[in-house]
Amino acid sequence: MSEDIWRLPATALAARFRDGSLTPSAALRAVLDRIAAVNPKLNAFATLDEAGATAAAAAADARFAAGKPLGPLDGVPVSIKDNITVAGLRCAWGSELYLDYVPEADETPVARLRAGGAVILGKTNVSEFTLGRGNVDTKAFGTTRNPWNPALTPGASTGGGAASVASGFGPITLGTDGGGSIRRPACHCGLVGLKPSTGRVARRNGLPVILDDAEVIGPIARTVDDLAITLSLIQGPLDEDRLSIGVPGPHEEPPPPKGLRILYVPRIAQWEVEAPVAASCAEAARKLAALGHSVTEGVLPVDISLFEKHWPSIGAAGLSWAIRERDWRGKVGAIYEEMMERAETISGADYVDALNAFREVQAQFAVAFRDWDVIVMPSAGALPWDATQFGKPYHRAFTGIVNAGGLPGLNVPCDPSPDGLPIGVQLVGPFGADWLLIALARQYEAAYPWAQRWPAL
Repeated sequence: MSEDIWRLPATALAARFRDGSLTPSAALRAVLDRIAAVNPKLNAFATLDEAGATAAAAAADARFAAGKPLGPLDGVPVSIKDNITVAGLRCAWGSELYLDYVPEADETPVARLRAGGAVILGKTNVSEFTLGRGNVDTKAFGTTRNPWNPALTPGASTGGGAASVASGFGPITLGTDGGGSIRRPACHCGLVGLKPSTGRVARRNGLPVILDDAEVIGPIARTVDDLAITLSLIQGPLDEDRLSIGVPGPHEEPPPPKGLRILYVPRIAQWEVEAPVAASCAEAARKLAALGHSVTEGVLPVDISLFEKHWPSIGAAGLSWAIRERDWRGKVGAIYEEMMERAETISGADYVDALNAFREVQAQFAVAFRDWDVIVMPSAGALPWDATQFGKPYHRAFTGIVNAGGLPGLNVPCDPSPDGLPIGVQLVGPFGADWLLIALARQYEAAYPWAQRWPAL
């Protein structure tokens, strides 16, 4: 039986815990055995906390035996990206500079998962400072690989988390997304991944904030059910996080959507889209139309140059501020040394220019969503590439502008490439429309299921 348990989604695990046919400890054992067998090929984990997970699973066993589970993810194994703090576990941020950092408190979404009984497996590998260029390959932890082809990247920067879920190392992971770092790894690994609206998921007790309000925490999972349950547990305001107060829109899933006005954007500006990606995303747009929605192909009604011009200033200034008091020279990747040098040329006025540009992006998106309910476009312009190399610039063209807008974006797997590599299409909604996107993704999943695919590992 243990050979099959690691394949079960969180919803199936929870059902079996409730009916007594499986215990959280047995499920954890199956997942740990799977990690032991396969993780050496992929390098998904920065820190695996087998002892802590074993104790948490045993506590969940006792709650189910007493008929008192804490919630829908009680006893379910989950992993956490290694830039999200977990009390008592090293949070290295993919960098040698943070190898000795052990936080004392959980970041808010982790605390909420823990309060719901989730079994925390450990921390998954990330690009250094989560500012990578498409791969997870660091001095501190080495190279993380894609389970569909270990020669290739799983995407950045939640590459370890996406590789873990795609491989059966627990059905859910928490990631962060500051420019596509949930959606692109989910795309490259055949998963659903949600970048929530800014403020949907409150944050406190975390690492230094280096991307202003562009970076958010969200879930990656194999099924829409699992993603939705996770969001329901981690979302919601916190008075210590002003951004999380007053996010509009429903906090639960609406009925299946009908007749949505969808704008399909096949490419942005001059950026290339590789042929298999273009074909698969175009087919996904046709399938959305077949579900009864009105799909129109067009251009992105937002000035992408505002993002492209100013995003480098946000990242460089944020990194410089975060590590300014650390001895970083010779201890960070070459691209981060370049960013630190760039930061020396950025003035306060440059930084405010960038913030104002993002406010303009937000305004332009708001105008666009008067005419459209959802914007659909590729999650990544490229198929996965060599795990040790940076991606070509066009691979990330479709995601960062959504972060600048503060909007929800959800990757949905669509038809794979001719050689079986995953491809994803991105659903983007107005600010606060996270649950509308989940309802649309569920509708798509029901009609065109993807979760039965597993990599041959």
